[in-house]
Amino acid sequence: MPLTRVTLRQFEALVAIAELHSFAEAGKRLGLTSSAVSQLVAELESVLGFRIFDRTTRRVALSSAGRDFLASAESVLRHVQAAEKTADDLRNRAAGIVRVGAPLVLAGMALPAAIRDYAVLRPKVVVRVVDTPVDALIDHVANGDLDLAIGPNRATGAHVAGAPAFDSPWVLWCAPSHPLAKRKRLRWQDLRDTPLVAAGRDHERSVEQMRASAPPDARITPIDVVDNVTTALGIAAQGLASTLTPGYVAALANTFGLVMQRVTAPETIRQVCVYRPVSRAASPAAEGFAQFLLDWLPQWNERIMSASRD
Repeated sequence: MPLTRVTLRQFEALVAIAELHSFAEAGKRLGLTSSAVSQLVAELESVLGFRIFDRTTRRVALSSAGRDFLASAESVLRHVQAAEKTADDLRNRAAGIVRVGAPLVLAGMALPAAIRDYAVLRPKVVVRVVDTPVDALIDHVANGDLDLAIGPNRATGAHVAGAPAFDSPWVLWCAPSHPLAKRKRLRWQDLRDTPLVAAGRDHERSVEQMRASAPPDARITPIDVVDNVTTALGIAAQGLASTLTPGYVAALANTFGLVMQRVTAPETIRQVCVYRPVSRAASPAAEGFAQFLLDWLPQWNERIMSASRD
């Protein structure tokens, strides 16, 4: 039996007639004439090889074989309707899975809050957070391991594009008892004799760049480098050293009871970007979440910085 010749319109006619017991009423539901509905049923019966309806001058009723076949037709239509709904959700960025990479603070503090807020708008979009070192973000987006990434501004090459989300100044974190905690204005040269611990090679390189661009009497050198920013913040909380981070780290640093001091003359800024692939098409769900992040992240950063200033 060549069921590939069966059409969805024929199944729709079958189900409508079975429910309404009338070719004319079924035609009204489907936007067809009674004769067009009758033709659809005749074609379906020809393909199936059995009569679907018993027709009388007063009533249309399913035949015995028609009753047995109705459930299969209804099942096909339900699956098609579900597929249409899924396609509509995907097309409108309302469903799908998005893998987003970010380094520790952004992955642990910003992304979960963003996912919570986005779920209110798009409950069918599943966002997976992937802890990713800063140095690996671009490569993972380029090779398809990640749909998106959030992280410091980096050279992207030809396969990834970065869209600026917000700027974050480098700040000093120290214990409340630290001599610099009460300073109203902090300059780079004030850190020259201050023990500093850098969090990871990325922060170490940033501090080195600051050191290289600073005047000779204002150059600073970390006394130690640890792998995680939480370790650096813990060391600072005990007064053993201070640490330099972008200001958005306040989302985590505030839990350590540390004092944030902006360092000026000059103020050093880190730009945070949302990275997307350009060598392959992003899914509608990923594109939708990326657009949401570009609007949401600046607001999150402002709330974090305001809380630290207060």
